[in-house]
Amino acid sequence: MMDKTVQRGTRTGFTTGACSAAAARAAVLGLVDGQVPTAVAALLPNGQQVTFVVHDGRCDATTAHAMVIKDAGDDPDCTDKAHLTADVRLLHQQPGAVLLRGGPGVGTVTMPGLGLAVGGPAINPVPRRNIEANVRAAAGALLDDAGVEVTISVPQGEAMARKTLNARLGILGGISILGTTGIVKPYSTSAYRASVVQGVQVAATLGHGVVVLTTGGRTEQFAMKERPDLPAACFVQMGDFLRYALDTAVAQGLREVVIGGMVGKLTKIAQGETITHANRAEVDTGLLAELAAGIGAPAEECAAIAAAETARFAAERMQALGLLPQFHTALARQVVRTLTAADRYADRFHLHVLVCDFDGHKIAEASSP
Repeated sequence: MMDKTVQRGTRTGFTTGACSAAAARAAVLGLVDGQVPTAVAALLPNGQQVTFVVHDGRCDATTAHAMVIKDAGDDPDCTDKAHLTADVRLLHQQPGAVLLRGGPGVGTVTMPGLGLAVGGPAINPVPRRNIEANVRAAAGALLDDAGVEVTISVPQGEAMARKTLNARLGILGGISILGTTGIVKPYSTSAYRASVVQGVQVAATLGHGVVVLTTGGRTEQFAMKERPDLPAACFVQMGDFLRYALDTAVAQGLREVVIGGMVGKLTKIAQGETITHANRAEVDTGLLAELAAGIGAPAEECAAIAAAETARFAAERMQALGLLPQFHTALARQVVRTLTAADRYADRFHLHVLVCDFDGHKIAEASSP
């Protein structure tokens, strides 16, 4: 699946979502063919097709079981080597249906603010769609006569979850099934930091005088739509490493910096964090409550936002009140104020902040004078 000669520190891996989709696809193929394959080619959310080794395959006429072991590459991820397991069964009374369940080791959502149903499994929207797409592709004509129930479980998931912030976020009993592209990049390694620096340096050679910094794939696609005038090399996925990206922009004399992001990472930047990894700092929900109060949100809503654990909760409450654009504009302006007030970046470049929602649609923007 991955080139073993890749330099240590840069080897990519696969998300829990991608491994779950591969296991589900293999199990469904067991129902179709009467035998679970020992390897399966699965489609990732980013469009790539990757072959995964399948373990513990077994099936009968109505049920099947398959497991894929996660390889996180060189990312220091507590879910590395997790056993992403799929159990599928036919639903003869529901032709065409694909139902997704969470089994042991997959967390249960107990609080709002995550974009997932309270009481349901912590399987994020992109992995949900990816699992279903792989199941439907494997099932084919089988779905004409029956539906399929897919239960994803992780035998070591509850123990792994103790090394995460899941319990604080209201995800109990296991890990989350995550991944927007299917690929895990080693964001926490020095090699990735070096690639961010190099990307900004390359952007500086292009003559446009601008670099567009994004936190990941979705925000990069969004930013590219907002700045179609710029070549792809002007866009750098900085991940959590804003400080390295901005320091390099200053050193290279870039006149303009654009930051594209969503509410969570932008909140951390607004509160003064320039390394935004989840393990480095918590989201300052008190700051979000202040921003909400500043645009006229009711006091009880502001108190709930301050007491919450996620930035997404604030966004959801503002959307419910019809204040989403105003809230994100206030957040973007706070990002501008925070960064332009810092001695190392004051008056060094023109800053423009672009904000998108979780589907990649523009909500707000703000610029320095």
